[in-house]
Amino acid sequence: MAETAPPLPREKRRQKAETPSPPAAGAVDAQHRPSLWQRIKRDRVMLLLTLPGLLYFVVFHYVPLLGYVVAFQDYQPYLGYMHSVWVGFANFSAAFGEPAFWSATFNTLEIALVQLVFFFPIPIALALLLNSIASDRIRRFVQSVVYLPHFIGWVIIVSIFQQILGGAGLLPDVLGGMGLPRYDMMSDPDAFPWLLTLQVAWKDAGWGTIIILAALLNIDKQQYEAAAIDGAGPRRRLWHVTLPGIAPVLILLLILNLGQILSVGFEQILLQRDAVGPDAGEVLDTYVYYHGIKDNDWGVAAAVGLVKAVIGTALVLGANKFAHRLGHEGVYRGADR
Repeated sequence: MAETAPPLPREKRRQKAETPSPPAAGAVDAQHRPSLWQRIKRDRVMLLLTLPGLLYFVVFHYVPLLGYVVAFQDYQPYLGYMHSVWVGFANFSAAFGEPAFWSATFNTLEIALVQLVFFFPIPIALALLLNSIASDRIRRFVQSVVYLPHFIGWVIIVSIFQQILGGAGLLPDVLGGMGLPRYDMMSDPDAFPWLLTLQVAWKDAGWGTIIILAALLNIDKQQYEAAAIDGAGPRRRLWHVTLPGIAPVLILLLILNLGQILSVGFEQILLQRDAVGPDAGEVLDTYVYYHGIKDNDWGVAAAVGLVKAVIGTALVLGANKFAHRLGHEGVYRGADR
């Protein structure tokens, strides 16, 4: 038979019973976790640096949300918010019952989808090309050149395109000199979404590479070395190392672009709307301007703006949830992650 351990003396048994058990790991973390005030004091410098950006969003984005109350009123500027007549959802019914609203919605979605499909990949491809340049001096020079159009106003850009693609521009003159029919792309309603996409690509493609290049710098160089040792060529390294490395950033940008799908550039389109006519050039932003603000129908303008905000928020939340299901963080981390 196995020998049993002799019983402990009474005093040792009492000491063992009174000895507290070690706390769990979570309890230790909770005990040593700094309080909110301690964290604020610790990160006070970083919080002060973020304060201007926070104030910008509060003043120009969150406080104006209170103005959406106009969407439920027959708003009169001289009466103000407090004394204007409440009309409920009458402004929404007026907007939804107008054919011009649905025409503007269709044009907006068409332009947004064309830009999403054909413009979104351009900064990615340009960033990959810039990242492949071996010489730092040449890469910085090319980056400076492709960044410059972003700082040019839309009035100048539309004027440049008018001089090249307009009825009296360079392209029609070349076509006419070759005996071909002169083509005015600036006044062609069918080509209007493609014209806008071409302008946006020329203006913002270089600027959009900044985030992609920053994501490329975060990829561990040892992954490329390991892939090269395993015999992976440039294409396989691009497919199996580069693209997975920047995938979280690409998903984030895609989700944010979905949130702005109903805003396709007010100033750019307003400058060219009359050349192609309202049937092709009217989008939701110009609809709000002409039918809401210019005609003093403030309630309809606010109602359309509220619809845009709700749809954009729903698209961001839905796309972010889908990104979570694919294993990515998206815009923000889920509560269960």
